[in-house]
Amino acid sequence: MSETPAPSPFIFDELAGAIRRRRSVYGHISGLQLDRVAPGEAWSSLPYRPVFVGDTETGVIHGGVVTALLDECCGMAVQLALDGTRSIATLDLRIDYQKPATPGLDIKAHSLCYRVTRSIAFVRATAYQDSEDDPVATATACFMVGANRTNMLVDRTSEYSAAPVLDAPDDPDGPFANSPFARCLGIRIQDDGTLMMPFARRIIGNPILPAIHGGITGAFLETTAIVNVTRDLGIEAMPKPIGLTVNYLRSGRALETFARATIVKQGRRVVAFEAQAWQDDPSKPIASAFGHFMLRRVPGADEE
Repeated sequence: MSETPAPSPFIFDELAGAIRRRRSVYGHISGLQLDRVAPGEAWSSLPYRPVFVGDTETGVIHGGVVTALLDECCGMAVQLALDGTRSIATLDLRIDYQKPATPGLDIKAHSLCYRVTRSIAFVRATAYQDSEDDPVATATACFMVGANRTNMLVDRTSEYSAAPVLDAPDDPDGPFANSPFARCLGIRIQDDGTLMMPFARRIIGNPILPAIHGGITGAFLETTAIVNVTRDLGIEAMPKPIGLTVNYLRSGRALETFARATIVKQGRRVVAFEAQAWQDDPSKPIASAFGHFMLRRVPGADEE
């Protein structure tokens, strides 16, 4: 149900074409395709690429890749529910991971903007491979409508014509030797344990501002939580993400971004964590996250 009138068929076709041609820089270079549209609804696909892998030992795609896919797909559904004249920005995004994506297969996403008010849009989405009834992950999100004065569907940009590529430089002795996607984002661990993600054009969401892609911010926070939980618990096997809720507090500008995570509660098999990301001032975070990880099963231990 929507408080915003549906666009006319002519305007909607023009809007859908604009969304196909213009998207985030990261969405463009990741290979994300808008396959099918309806008012307030989008079907997308992301081709499998080795750079998306989160753990080379298993070949499983990094959870952050799924987060970025769902964030972008949700944003397209919101734009398809509007008239193409207003900017949008993610307010919050909740991801529930249902199962690991099968290595080597493309990932698809279906998103539905089911309600739009004057200033807020509500969306739900599913990421899957073979069937939408067997999801890899599900998401719910809220977007602000008219978030700023820019609109990437209307304003012209030259970012796409000279877009960078996604690659993962080799670093066999680094902490992300087995995580191509973390290396692709350039994430580094500083001496005090804080993680840093440098700004690069490949992680741009809105190219007009420019602003960091909300899904990439979520991916950075998830990576930070994995690193900090693994270190604090002294475990060898990386924990498996169960769910992640990201709250977007400020626009991620063209600056280095820092993040730190802490354990909120530790059970025998499940750990709750929280994380924050900031740029030039730790007291002014650009995003915060709360989530749960599943730990390796301990024989004879009870779950909490």
